[in-house]
Amino acid sequence: MSPLKRKIRAGLLVAPLLALSAMAVGVEGAAAQPPEAAPTPAHATATTPASSAAPTAAAGGRGWTAGWIASPQRASAGFEPNWSEEGFSQHSVRQVVRMTAGGSALRVRLSNLYGTSPLRLTGATVARAGDGASIRPGSLRHLTFGRTRSTLVPAHGQAASDPVPLQVEPMESLTVTLYFAGTTGPATFHSQAYATSYRAAGDHRDDQGGAAFTRTTHSWYYLTGVDVIGGAGGRGAVVAFGDSITDGFGSTNDAGNRYPDELAELLAAAGDPRPVLNAGIGGNMVLNDSAWYGERSTARFRRDVLDQPGASTVIVLEGVNDIGFSESDTPTYKPNPVVSAREMIDGHRRLIREAHARGLKVIGATLLPFKGSDHWGEHAAAVSDELNRWIRTSGEYDAVADLDRAMAAPSDPDLLDPAYDSGDKLHPNDAGYRAMSQAVATALRLSE
Repeated sequence: MSPLKRKIRAGLLVAPLLALSAMAVGVEGAAAQPPEAAPTPAHATATTPASSAAPTAAAGGRGWTAGWIASPQRASAGFEPNWSEEGFSQHSVRQVVRMTAGGSALRVRLSNLYGTSPLRLTGATVARAGDGASIRPGSLRHLTFGRTRSTLVPAHGQAASDPVPLQVEPMESLTVTLYFAGTTGPATFHSQAYATSYRAAGDHRDDQGGAAFTRTTHSWYYLTGVDVIGGAGGRGAVVAFGDSITDGFGSTNDAGNRYPDELAELLAAAGDPRPVLNAGIGGNMVLNDSAWYGERSTARFRRDVLDQPGASTVIVLEGVNDIGFSESDTPTYKPNPVVSAREMIDGHRRLIREAHARGLKVIGATLLPFKGSDHWGEHAAAVSDELNRWIRTSGEYDAVADLDRAMAAPSDPDLLDPAYDSGDKLHPNDAGYRAMSQAVATALRLSE
């Protein structure tokens, strides 16, 4: 039984059935698939340079809403073995994503942001996910880009597929299978997926079963967004922006227990279904770039939040790594300068200004307690207290999710509650992420 079905049976989720409207692109299964064609040239409308905004409703049709996203990272060794540095050569890569918005059609977004040469995609498919690497019968659709199945994504660029008529329910999982007949080089990816991705030698994009997909990792490759259109009306998307605690470190793989997942379920159960998009990157910082942990939040905020189709609210949970990396000599934590509370506050203020300038509400989340972790020390304790006090009392955020207090141990306000601790005194477990989602849902209601 899937984690979602277990939650439904336990009474933890009541997912509403959305009335999915018909689209001009046709009803499910009606569109004929064009033949294989030469890759779309780099100047074609299917691609945009990295400096441009991500595909939006204005660029690709009216009413697009992001239903799932992942923030891109440059290839690196990551937290566990992955395929980003070696890339792919005559491989099919099947990836599973969990949607938080429904619709009658979708499009898939791919990123070659950190590629130094064009990415040649031979072809791709999308389908409803089955068990493991399998797909549900009758649901497979070929993706096209400018009405051809192959495309060329420019170095540092991105691509959005043509609309695909496939009805999608909120909380439903989809698979996207990419086939590379050539050699890609290092892959733009998202390191901490906490979902299993699969690889097979040769062209297996049409396979219904998963037997050929014998290799696995817990990262996503090139895949950065799935947008939907034609769903029931509702309020805009909520973007959860942050580091590994937003990304879901410490949650159970393939269970959908990251706090943004739990928030999406909580809102749906309360009769207020909304897309909740996870823009977390493990190790991310507000003030400094990292080869391992992505561009600083102030540099990636436009791409990963403001340009997401349908975004209306952002939850900011950032800063523990800026503060805590200086307390450790871990090589991947560098650069790790000692930062002040004033510098951290100025970084948060920049995010607030940019969000408000684009008409988004901004919820500030206080940093969770982290005493006893490898991020803890006298300086880190003082700066986190001052930053949290500013988030809590300044009034500059539209609302505050006080995770510092909600997640603290009853016996020590600086310590993560042992009932919520994944084991490192820094990252929550599944129960902790569920508790976080409840505090964030309360703040979300107060912001509106």
